[in-house]
Parts: sequence; structure tokens; C-alpha cells
Amino acid sequence: MSAVLDCTDPATWGSSLDQAVHAVARGGLVVLPTDTVYGIGADAFTPDAVAALLAAKGRGRQMPPPVLVPDARTLDGLCTDVTDDVRALVEAFWPGGLTIICRAQPSLAWDLGETRGTVAVRMPDHPAALALLRRTGPLAVSSANRTGHPAATTAAQAHDQLGTSVAVYLDGGTAPGGVASTIVDATGPLRVVRAGAIGLEALRAVADVAGPAAPDDPPGGAG
Repeated sequence: MSAVLDCTDPATWGSSLDQAVHAVARGGLVVLPTDTVYGIGADAFTPDAVAALLAAKGRGRQMPPPVLVPDARTLDGLCTDVTDDVRALVEAFWPGGLTIICRAQPSLAWDLGETRGTVAVRMPDHPAALALLRRTGPLAVSSANRTGHPAATTAAQAHDQLGTSVAVYLDGGTAPGGVASTIVDATGPLRVVRAGAIGLEALRAVADVAGPAAPDDPPGGAG
């Protein structure tokens, strides 16, 4: 049985967040609002929970989920070889609609799928998402939809697609962005691998970022 819980008001969302935190701690899945689209999340360090997330979306291990973090400082805990250009992009666009693919710290005890030693990281600009992340720590989060279907911009749309595979749905109203994040691959020369909420011109005002080399088909769906 899934619970759809209101989290529109910080003054009253305490109980809703408590239930979401407990669901994550038990290895369950939660749907949460972000500044782009709704996401489906699991504890990034619980492999069975990440596997359940991929199964709920109808996605294989070859498309690992990104990781949402509550603070830009978390980047150094998850990633290695973070360049000055990446730090400049983070300073300019976090929290916000930018996902960055970096080399993952090799010591991390997680299994996000076939990542080839990388991790896609984002800090969302949404108060409810950040409040949840501050309590859970990094969450593996992908867009809250079945693969091949439109990303959900409301909790109801997410529920229609994901149903009882998710323990808790946090309803924060309509997602304000409605467009998925831009994904930049920083494992080599900076390159956009999915166009999204932040345009290439804005990125290039901060760092030397190349546009997509081919039609957008990135690893994962970062929400």
C-alpha cells in the first residue's frame, strides 16, 4: 500500500518527511518533488533498493540512476578528479537543473548499475527535496516515470505510472521546472550529453562546454 503525503508547506510537512525517511531506511522507494520533474528515489548505498528503483522504471543496469545530494560539498565525497571547471559550474548552477557526470570515488560501497566507474550528481533546487536529502544522505534518483513514458510533473502522474512499487509519494504540487536537468559529462572534455533546464549558452558563460555530439541519448534520466 502506497502513501501519498502532502509536503507543500515546511510548517506541516514533518510527518510526511518522517515517513519518507523511514521508507528509505527500510530499503523502500520514495517519489519526491524536485525543481525539474518528480523523481523516484532510493538509498544510493543499498544495492537492493537501487535494483528495485530500476525495476520500477522498467530499466536495466546499463542505465544507472543519478545521485541527488543535499550540499555541493558532498561532491568531493562521491567524486574524484573534480576540476576547477566543474567547481565553477557547480558554483554557478547548484542548486539547480544541472547534473554532472564525474569519476566516482573508488572506495564507495554502492552498486548503481553499470556505471563504468562514474556517477552523475545533482543538487536540486527544491526545499522539500533538500529537506529529505539532508536526513537521508545521497539518494539514487531518476525521473518518476516508466521508461519511455513522459516524466511526471505531479505526484499523481508519478503514482499513475509507478503505483505500489513506491512506498511513499511526497506531493509538493506541480514541479516548477517541468523540464529535466541538463547533463554534462565531466569525465573528459566537458560535453553536454542531454540538453535540458540549463542552456548551452549559459554553461559556456562559465566553462568551456561542448554541445552534444549526437542526438541526446544520455546514460540515465536525471530528473
